[in-house]
Amino acid sequence: MTTPKGAATRLRIVEAAAAEIRERGTIATTLDDVCRRSGTGKSQLFHYFPQGREQLLLAVTEFEAERVFQDQEPYLHELDSRTAWEAWRDAIVETCRDQGPHCPLGVLIADVGRYSPAAQAVTTQLIRRWQAAVRAGIEATRAAGGIGPDLDADRTAAAVITAIQGGVSVLLSTGSATHLEVALDLCLDHLFAANARPVG
Repeated sequence: MTTPKGAATRLRIVEAAAAEIRERGTIATTLDDVCRRSGTGKSQLFHYFPQGREQLLLAVTEFEAERVFQDQEPYLHELDSRTAWEAWRDAIVETCRDQGPHCPLGVLIADVGRYSPAAQAVTTQLIRRWQAAVRAGIEATRAAGGIGPDLDADRTAAAVITAIQGGVSVLLSTGSATHLEVALDLCLDHLFAANARPVG
């Protein structure tokens, strides 16, 4: 059973690995880099990650995937009006603009999520979970009268997630969040223009 001190040490190692990967990339990051940054030794690292690098990369993937959701709260689970959707949009754009190439979503899409089947599975689960949350927001907005009955919630949620991923990819390439913001604006315009009906 892991003690609180042990859990804190493990988290410190994961955070250090995540920071190194954000700055240097998965390939360039070594276990020595992680040990140096976390202030731990190899024996400690292998105590918490006995399978070594691949197990640590999986932990980083899980850590970054959770950060994606934390960065969107409480907005993601309060999507029931245009105002709420715009607040969520603003939170995503601001977070990605501030974090730039260190954005956890960018790390997952462009880097660490590609390096093992287990890490890819975590990224896939993130996308499914995220799309389900967006779909729930569409249904909540529909129930509030802001969206008509004919809009396909599944397809629209998939398009929204794809727009964010594409915008983040452009951000990683150019350093600009403009494409991300435009893509989300167009998604919201479609969401509220298609089959909208007056409330009441």
